[in-house]
Amino acid sequence: DKIFQEVRKYFWRKKNVSCSLFCFGIPFVLLFSSAQCHYSMKKAASFLGIGTENVYFIKTDERGKMVPEELEKQVQRARKEGSAPFLVCATAGTTVLGAFDPLDKIADICEKHGLWLHVDASWGGSALISRKHCRLLHGIHRADSVAWNPHKMLLAGIQCCALLVKDNSGILKKCYSAEAAYLFQQDKFYDVSYDTGDKSIQCSRRPDAFKFWLMWKALGTTGLEERVNRALALARYLVEEIKKREGFRLLLEPEYANVCFWYIPPSLRKMEDGPEFWQKLHQVAPIIKERMMKKGSMMLGYQPHQGKVNFFRQVVISPQVSREDMDFLLDEIELLAKDL
Repeated sequence: DKIFQEVRKYFWRKKNVSCSLFCFGIPFVLLFSSAQCHYSMKKAASFLGIGTENVYFIKTDERGKMVPEELEKQVQRARKEGSAPFLVCATAGTTVLGAFDPLDKIADICEKHGLWLHVDASWGGSALISRKHCRLLHGIHRADSVAWNPHKMLLAGIQCCALLVKDNSGILKKCYSAEAAYLFQQDKFYDVSYDTGDKSIQCSRRPDAFKFWLMWKALGTTGLEERVNRALALARYLVEEIKKREGFRLLLEPEYANVCFWYIPPSLRKMEDGPEFWQKLHQVAPIIKERMMKKGSMMLGYQPHQGKVNFFRQVVISPQVSREDMDFLLDEIELLAKDL
């Protein structure tokens, strides 16, 4: 018992899988996700006892998409090391760059190795509603499960989240049911399959689906599609305006509503592109953000990412936003940074 407790402490410190599995000879279970996935993947591994070190982050390309060849290599390596890969989480619409992983190629690898394919489409899933932009999620029908947040791009009342599973054998009930007879009686006069409380981690909760249903009834499918198309059209307008203006530089051409860019103030425009230039540019976005907040004119996020210095990230979603707002955003940055 004493040895067991010491081993247990060691593995908890290492954030690895529960030592009870280790002691019984069960291999470490692994999940794979994009290096640019949402941080919740790491938190989920911690909560579930999988261990944060058993999340393998797969390299991405210059646009932030998971590289399928790297996924294949990591899965094969894990198997050779005696681990047990079980899940791949692909991302449809990353938080920073708005990147969509190549779902079809990832699905091929999952089928080959017998892995569960989950798609985090929390941000990008709403593109499916648009006939113009649904191509971004090509291959999502092959996923075993999909997470989607209508409270993001579609602006349903927060929070409104959906977990869609292909399995129709009652997998949620198998995972979560506690069969509490004082709450979930099976001999009621109506169809008890609609008693959803025993299919979720928590019992009492808000009717999130009702929020989405009401919005859908009010706007219709066409109205929701127009909301997505308008947001992406405004993002494209902003991109084209950035290209026209001196001092603004795109990080990359966006494929979704995430527009990432630098503002290079007058004092840096003639400076050579080198370490000193990037070090100075790294300080620009925080200063502009401080000024806009103190003035009360805007709120615009910034961050460094994958070795790139601080840049602004404008995400367009509100149907109330106009081209004039996009113009104001760029004008205001220029005004706040004219003395830098």
